[in-house]
Amino acid sequence: MPRRNQAETRAVAGRLSREAVNALVAGRHGDPFSVLGIHAAGDGFVVRALVPGAERVEVVALNGRVMARLECRHPAGLFEGTMPRRTRYVLRARRGGDQWRFDDPFAYGPVLGQMDDWLIGEGTHAALYDRLGAHRIEHEGTTGVHFAVWAPNARRVSVVGDFNAWDGRRHAMRLRHGTGVWEIFVPGVGPGTLYKYEIVGIAGELLPLKSDPVGFGAEMRPSTASIVCDTTGFRWTDDAWMAARPRREARRAPMSIYEVHLGSWRRGEHGQWLTYDELAETLVPHVRDMGFTHIELMPVNEHPLDASWGYQPIGLFAPTARFGDPAAFARLVDRCHAAGIGVIVDWVPAHFPVDEHGLAAFDGTALYEHDDPRQGFHPDWNTAIFNFGRREVVNYLIANALFWLDRYHIDGLRVDAVASMLYLDYSRKDGEWLPNREGGRENLEAVAFLRRLNEAVYARHPGAITLAEESTAWPGVSQPTFSGGLGFGFKWNMGWMHDTLQYMAENPVHRRWHHDKMTFGLIYAFTENFVLPLSHDEVVHGKRSLLDRMPGDAWQRFAALRAYYAFMWGYPGKKLLFMGQEFAQGREWDFDGQLDWPLLDVAVHRGVQALVRDCNRLHREERALHERDCEPEGFRWIVVDDAPNSVFAWARFGGEGARAVAVIANFTPVPRPHYRVGLPHGGRWREVLNTDASIYGGSNAGNAGVVMAGKSPSHGYPCSATVTLPPLGTIWLVHEGK
Repeated sequence: MPRRNQAETRAVAGRLSREAVNALVAGRHGDPFSVLGIHAAGDGFVVRALVPGAERVEVVALNGRVMARLECRHPAGLFEGTMPRRTRYVLRARRGGDQWRFDDPFAYGPVLGQMDDWLIGEGTHAALYDRLGAHRIEHEGTTGVHFAVWAPNARRVSVVGDFNAWDGRRHAMRLRHGTGVWEIFVPGVGPGTLYKYEIVGIAGELLPLKSDPVGFGAEMRPSTASIVCDTTGFRWTDDAWMAARPRREARRAPMSIYEVHLGSWRRGEHGQWLTYDELAETLVPHVRDMGFTHIELMPVNEHPLDASWGYQPIGLFAPTARFGDPAAFARLVDRCHAAGIGVIVDWVPAHFPVDEHGLAAFDGTALYEHDDPRQGFHPDWNTAIFNFGRREVVNYLIANALFWLDRYHIDGLRVDAVASMLYLDYSRKDGEWLPNREGGRENLEAVAFLRRLNEAVYARHPGAITLAEESTAWPGVSQPTFSGGLGFGFKWNMGWMHDTLQYMAENPVHRRWHHDKMTFGLIYAFTENFVLPLSHDEVVHGKRSLLDRMPGDAWQRFAALRAYYAFMWGYPGKKLLFMGQEFAQGREWDFDGQLDWPLLDVAVHRGVQALVRDCNRLHREERALHERDCEPEGFRWIVVDDAPNSVFAWARFGGEGARAVAVIANFTPVPRPHYRVGLPHGGRWREVLNTDASIYGGSNAGNAGVVMAGKSPSHGYPCSATVTLPPLGTIWLVHEGK
């Protein structure tokens, strides 16, 4: 038998089996990192590379020396050969007269470490977005992008993109056993790169290409690739804002929120969407001029369907590309802070759409959702429900919430559809849902998730707030978790909104029979920290605009709307108004168009706008109108039972040194001169707001700016005054002293 030389021995020792070669070129090898790249073999090293399209491949040292010429083991592009020692190298491939060089991704070690494995495994990695997704880094002396994705039941996961001709065989990822996370470092790739994940499922099936669940940028729909983006390099100018925010006690601070759908607030000259930068130049000055303290953005995360308004998200970590790139969105937030405006974003952790490029059946199994449709499918929206009992899913969602607060300096999260999360039988008939482990209808896992979410937000981002859209009587939504609450900062008061809008829709002659709809809310007004929402949901899908809900002729409709706004701004609770309602848009919201801005050429619409501006100004200036919104000590009825005249009156109080404010509303078109009201103090009360003033479009009935109160007890107060109540009008009186 002939003797083999040392090189031949190394070649024999490192030679890959035919079965393994076939598996690699077919994209079916279970662990490509174990065979591709450089590996010890005998007393030398073997290098293997999958280079489709190449005829010859060489291993070249960084100094340019050829270290090995690899043998073609398969015409599909599998090459193999030996080299005497381990060294840094690149691969040089040739085909005909073409030649190209590239860095071998399989020559690099893992980026994630044992601590990542530990935190991801137990579902407590608060900065998950720092480790999963696509990150431009320097690794082992080379610049490139680290990709990492959670897919525990996959047989293979590859990152694909323009950089590898979307060929899943070329960048198969390394599995971190125990966590189900797959990772790879791809040298030379940079920001702007399009990519997706190619996944072979548990049964060996090739799944549709998936967008990155932690992708920081996304293509403009209908394209669905993720984009490598750096969200850490933006130069913020809001240091003063961020430093002051933790000192702000939100419950006792003014809060008047302007809710906006960015795509339909205003359009460009040719009907196109405004960009984030254009909105920073137009929307921010408008909100500041109107005196709103916060802007609430309907979901800005990436979503495939315009008509969902963002409430069916797929790119939870990516600002939608409809209006620009992530840096432009950051500039919009920065501009808001420069103008003294807080930014709240609508956040949707309840469900997600089942588009094939998204989270649904992500690794071929029900990974983010439940497998059983009685738990995992939402019948109202045809969406999948997150599995709140899975620690990795909970970690993913909480990390996403923290991401928006961390990377984009968001000041608050308004959590959508909380009621659908709390109840297992939400919108389901008997037999269509499964009870919890105790036999009840409460979703115990969702409750635990919401509590943990709020604890994380308030612990890691002091001064930020969470708000719940929750429409049921679930107790303690905005109470601390240590006392059994869900831990939200605020809760939308849906009951107040429905009751008062129903009252306002009544003909004034019939309102006396519905008086309790305006008073009932005070029975529970201080059980939660409430926001009074007149949101987008109330001016769409046939509900009509707020102005159009008011009965009577044009004068009465505008007067009633003005009176209602002042009633709302004087009522305990933070305020929220949807865009367009600040100038009494007459038609329903059209998300495919823009607001009816030409209406501001009409005096009566400008009058409503002026009223809202003044309500916001006084809401900020008068401490009694905001300091004790959430405390019973801040409110006391004056007139609660005058149903025949449809009159309501109350007093508002702030902390020590705050001036008392009296709010008096007359919801009939009949003026009421010489109407006596009790007041907590005697002396001069200034009429700081009268919705019937001519500057707002009213008839100018009122009290000439001043009311004097004498020591005549009335309505349980030591003093009283006679006032003129304008028709369909609300007045505010501020005590100025004896």
